[in-house]
Amino acid sequence: MIALTAGAGALALGGCGGSSAAGPTVLLDSAALSAAAANPVTVSPLPGTPDASPQTQISFLGGPGTRVADVRVVGSRSGVHAGVLRAYSTGTGESFVPTTPFVPGEQVTVTARASPGAGSPRNARSTFTIAQLAPVAQKQWPSDGGDAAAVQRYSSAPSLTPSTVKIITAAGLGASPGELFLAPYQGQGTPGPMIVAQNGRLVWFHPLPSGEQAANFGVQQYRGAPALVWWQGRILELGFGQGEDVIYDASYRPLTTIRAGNGLQADLHTIRITPQGTAWIDAYEPIHLNLAAAGGERDGVLSDSLIQEIDIRTGLVMWEWHALGHVPFGDSRNPAPASSYPWDYAHVNSVDPGPAADVLLSFRNTWSADDVDIHTGGFRWMIGGTHSTFKMGSGATFYWQHDALFQPGGQVSLFDNGSNPPLEKQSRGLLLAPSTSTGEVSLVRQFVNPARTLLASSQGSTRRLPGGNWLVGYGGLPDFTEFDPTGTRVLLDGTLGPGVESFTTTLSPWSGTPTAAPSVVAAADAAGGLTVAMSWNGATRVASWRVLAGPSPAALAPVATVASAGFQTEAAVAAAGPYLAVQALDARGAVIGVTATTQA
Repeated sequence: MIALTAGAGALALGGCGGSSAAGPTVLLDSAALSAAAANPVTVSPLPGTPDASPQTQISFLGGPGTRVADVRVVGSRSGVHAGVLRAYSTGTGESFVPTTPFVPGEQVTVTARASPGAGSPRNARSTFTIAQLAPVAQKQWPSDGGDAAAVQRYSSAPSLTPSTVKIITAAGLGASPGELFLAPYQGQGTPGPMIVAQNGRLVWFHPLPSGEQAANFGVQQYRGAPALVWWQGRILELGFGQGEDVIYDASYRPLTTIRAGNGLQADLHTIRITPQGTAWIDAYEPIHLNLAAAGGERDGVLSDSLIQEIDIRTGLVMWEWHALGHVPFGDSRNPAPASSYPWDYAHVNSVDPGPAADVLLSFRNTWSADDVDIHTGGFRWMIGGTHSTFKMGSGATFYWQHDALFQPGGQVSLFDNGSNPPLEKQSRGLLLAPSTSTGEVSLVRQFVNPARTLLASSQGSTRRLPGGNWLVGYGGLPDFTEFDPTGTRVLLDGTLGPGVESFTTTLSPWSGTPTAAPSVVAAADAAGGLTVAMSWNGATRVASWRVLAGPSPAALAPVATVASAGFQTEAAVAAAGPYLAVQALDARGAVIGVTATTQA
């Protein structure tokens, strides 16, 4: 690992354990993995962590029934720390939450006795260093302006003004069923999570307050049911977000909020919910650091990439990992700035927990997808980058990638941006097969739009769909394309408005039942009748609308029934009323929602 020592108002690099700023990353061997397995309780901050937060808790993560006792936490400057032990709702460990924060630059030593389930108590230890946090500019990610005409507007729902969605290639035979999940921001229109049908028609939109954006929107399982999950907050010009993750139910009601722990804020790049009720998130931690050894400033600032597993019910940090101390500076493809501008040397942008106490991480700025052992924090293997464990086969090399995910059979998918700066002519979705027997990563399949040149300088996703199709989202462009399993046929193709960005694009079946009532607005038409417009944000079962009118709110009768025509449906009715309301009907003709009664 990399050790840090205090000095001149910043932290300085020093070699430790055979690693250095420019040296190779040390991969775990079988002996290291066996030693980790021998003590199944993992303490984090992990031993040797060079930049733990002053507000860090001490996490003890083990198997079911893990209990912790005799915790002693000592700071080299702050002395012995009192605190409280709080158990994880999963029953797999506890966190020691100190009463007072640690002092920047000090070394902290942790000792405890941990009982891994039915096993006898064992010693659990960690020693780590506290970072000097650096405040950073809060300027947000710049926008190129976009097109004011590329905004959806509805008279029945005037507060909803998301970006347009243009379908270039309509969903064809073999396209996967479901809705598209996008989170547009930048350009014109209000930012927020958005569900659209495959024909581009709006299903649901959740506008965010001014200055906030959303990312990583999609359907995940939470407490055994489908739920809407996304990140929201501020996206900084520095390339990371400061916010929180939220979970909504199928009636669009908030269930819970997931916040980063240890004094940090959740970043926009990833949110993964597990069946155990935990969430894998990332965070960025700007710290003061002497970067002279990497070609930067002696009094520099580095934005470290962190991973946390959060117990959703308690909010406790169960596990934390820092790129600094594991990823050498020499691996970065992003040169250190000769100024105090924060250096984003690793830039983690996806997290995928694996089946063997491991987690797959994508580092945009090292061009690598790396498998991390949860017990030790070391790398089991690395794909791509300066020190790839495997030889890269023909067509398998990638640049500035995003969204690395485990796939069946030990394969790995990712989105190969190929830019920025451009090193390829076209961004691609990739399916790769690393082989320990041959020592090579082979290209199984690539997904390249044959009709349009799409080179995404940032963001993006590659997702396998049920049935074997693949959906590629081009992030900062922001286009999306569905391919058949072979990658040779486009089944769906579309784009958001000019200048708009959407970090990922996902597709899932969705059934939503809003608790809010439908909306209606009526206006006089040229023939002396009324044009009635109605909508129901998020409703997925509306087949038709029945317009009611009458002389009083208590004396309404049907005057027209029209088929649903998308998010907003309009009906022309003869002069009636002056009171009216509209009923939403499902495919069987049953009433599933009613607007408030209004006076025309």
